[in-house]
Parts: sequence; C-alpha cells; structure tokens
Amino acid sequence: MPTLENAQTRLSIKSGSTTLTLDKTSGKITLQRKLLLWQQKPLEKPLSEVVSVSVDAAVDRASGVEVCHTMVIFQAGDAWALPAADKNEAQGNAIAIRDLLHVPLGG
Repeated sequence: MPTLENAQTRLSIKSGSTTLTLDKTSGKITLQRKLLLWQQKPLEKPLSEVVSVSVDAAVDRASGVEVCHTMVIFQAGDAWALPAADKNEAQGNAIAIRDLLHVPLGG
C-alpha cells in the first residue's frame, strides 16, 4: 500500500497516477488524477459526505486478471475509485480510510 502520509488528521494514498487525500483539518477529501503527462482537475468533496468504503473486484474478460479498486461511497450515491495492484492493497487502503473517518466498511 503506497501510503504517502498517515497521521491522525490526514491520510494520503497514492496508487499509480491517482492520489486520494483525506484531510480532517480542512474537512475535505480530494482525488487527484493524472492522464499521460497532464494533471486533471482535482475532485473535492466534504468528508462529512462519505458514508462507507468498500473493495470492488472484477475480472477483466480479455486477460482474465482480477482488477481491484477501493471505493469511497458518498451520501448522494456517487463513488470514487482508487485503483489497487491487488485485492490485499485495496483492502488495506479501505481499512486505513475507514479507521481515519470511522465509517463502515461496505460490501
């Protein structure tokens, strides 16, 4: 699990070109993605809107490889996906987020 920072008030997880930052001080969760050489506009939401965290696993039909993501689910029903190298990494990320925010581990 490539965790950049893990403190009582801040958690930053980087997976590939995606960085998820949870900051209790500012009360925001931020998802920063990079496409090729360009940074995309960061997505931000209030931490209070996070209702659960889960692990999503699917099998790629073409290659047969299992693809896993840590999913952060919000009150409105939308979700952000943080890619993971394997299921263990996705579960570790979900547990770290859940421990910081004290939200349930879904699905």
